[in-house]
Amino acid sequence: MRIVSLLPAATEIACALGLRERLVGVSHECDFPPEARRLPKVTRSLIPSGAASAEIDALVRERMADGGALYSLDMPLLAQLRPDLILTQALCDVCAVAEEEVRQAACTLPGNPRVVNLEASRLSDVLASVRQVAEAAGVPERGTEVVKALEQRIGAVSERTACLNARPRVVVLEWIDPPFSAGHWTPELVELAGGIEVVGRAGLPSQTTAWETIIAGQPEVMLIACCGFDLERTRQDLPILKSRPGWSDLPCVRQGRVFMVDGSAYFSRPGPRLVDSLEILANAVHPAVHPLPPGLPPAQPIA
Repeated sequence: MRIVSLLPAATEIACALGLRERLVGVSHECDFPPEARRLPKVTRSLIPSGAASAEIDALVRERMADGGALYSLDMPLLAQLRPDLILTQALCDVCAVAEEEVRQAACTLPGNPRVVNLEASRLSDVLASVRQVAEAAGVPERGTEVVKALEQRIGAVSERTACLNARPRVVVLEWIDPPFSAGHWTPELVELAGGIEVVGRAGLPSQTTAWETIIAGQPEVMLIACCGFDLERTRQDLPILKSRPGWSDLPCVRQGRVFMVDGSAYFSRPGPRLVDSLEILANAVHPAVHPLPPGLPPAQPIA
């Protein structure tokens, strides 16, 4: 079976299932595991590289409003790769090629490849996606094994959290300019880690959030996980955040409990590394209770 993945999370799922050798093409954003970077890229972004965060937000809103595309498919390359299975998603047109465009493209490809849509909005959906890809690729037993291992790690965090007496107020920001609260699975991760998410809502999309709403939540811990940004790119936008009125008076700022993470690698991708994200978050919120597993990067405190 020849597999093309149009989503970084789907690429990570496929590789976790031992399907790396079956991947023949990936999206331009697929960068993990590292060997995925060497595979042919069948998509490209239509958003200018190096754009400021506010500019990216404005361009995305404009294109979404008028039905414009954010990504393009390399149809000649797709035809050359002759996939049997295409992995995509319909959850967020900002994150990948629109599902309908993928299905229309598949109808024109040799062999009429199967299109599998992954649409996770909760943590349980992410685990179901692993099983879904495993079934589609004909390796259901591997899906069971991978999910069991992930569930054991989630359970270990949950058990430690159950012993806590105090749970701090937490806000996770998915974007800085303008501020976006993190929705979907992230509020669940906060709860499992032993915090109370004061802005984002589990299972609902991430959304633009008024700064006054964040101030009103009085978060005791803030985690900045900008979607699609690594640490260095996130760091560039910190002055924007620090310049907002009332920043210095927030409990999380006064207590030195504002952290940032690589939002491109963690939190934004509904794949196996969401469990890594949970462990990183839990360690940041309750370091004395949740030790950071070896090999994972700690959340970085910001001055």
